[in-house]
Amino acid sequence: AAPAPKGAPAPAPAAAPVPAPLPAGGRLRISPLARQLAAEKKLDPATITGTGPNGRIVRADVLAAQNGAGARAAAAVAPASAPSTGVTGTGAFTPASNMRVTIARRLLEAKTQIPHFYLDVEVDAGPLLELRATLNASLEADGLKLSVNDFILKASAEALRQVPAVNCSWENGPEGTGIRQHAAAHVSFAVAIEDGLITPVVRDASAKTLVAISKDAKSLGKRAKEKKLAPNEYTGGTFCVSNLGMMGIDRFIAIINPPNAAILAVGATVKKPVVRQDQIVIGQTMTLTLSCDHRVVDGATGAKFLGVLRDLIEKPSLLLL
Repeated sequence: AAPAPKGAPAPAPAAAPVPAPLPAGGRLRISPLARQLAAEKKLDPATITGTGPNGRIVRADVLAAQNGAGARAAAAVAPASAPSTGVTGTGAFTPASNMRVTIARRLLEAKTQIPHFYLDVEVDAGPLLELRATLNASLEADGLKLSVNDFILKASAEALRQVPAVNCSWENGPEGTGIRQHAAAHVSFAVAIEDGLITPVVRDASAKTLVAISKDAKSLGKRAKEKKLAPNEYTGGTFCVSNLGMMGIDRFIAIINPPNAAILAVGATVKKPVVRQDQIVIGQTMTLTLSCDHRVVDGATGAKFLGVLRDLIEKPSLLLL
């Protein structure tokens, strides 16, 4: 240690160990091992300060007393009635709403009971953005405006039609344990609300036009934020899309929404250098990440689904057929 500067007061002597007071009833709190060790070392347990729960004397306290150090001074010991939590200060506590409790339970179940694996692909979003601008210009007179997410929903529904093995669920029911193949693609999408997330469902999405999907999604999203959805409008989805691209998130991984076998996480469209025909040009790319339930979807199946989805996004005119 560095020497004290001249003129500085001498440091105060260390506080002597203070034995813990006997609790009500006169019984000394001491573990059996500590009592045996104190007897072997010929130490009086009543002179040892306990640092265990509620002042209980433990083996370490006996060893410290034997070495002459004693237990830490009573002033340094936190009172048993106010154990340290490791958190400084106090803050407001807000009880969780029923919706938040339900979300927490379902997400915990999904993450701990579903064997997730993840695949991602970077797609060229340029053609989609160009087609969107063209269509919106022609739809402006009708008061319609297509979003990037509308295209993603339509592309996901078409990819589910082409790769139906992803449009399934793992079931443990009256028929036994197995995989349920869904007859239609009901594509849900995550909407942030005050209490958490809700997933409105665009039903029979593969059978609907891009404009019809856009109208459904806008109506469902608006009523979701107003908490006016009927239960059948946010249940029964067979696949889910979670899009944080509009919030500037380049890529992320989503937790599967059971009983779905997969969920698609959509990142932001980013301008970056890309190689086209051996030339470096400025491109607009988007990262799509697929979370899969490995009980239902194997790696090759997930990769096939993402390949179809990428092709549809990079050739968006196919979504108009």
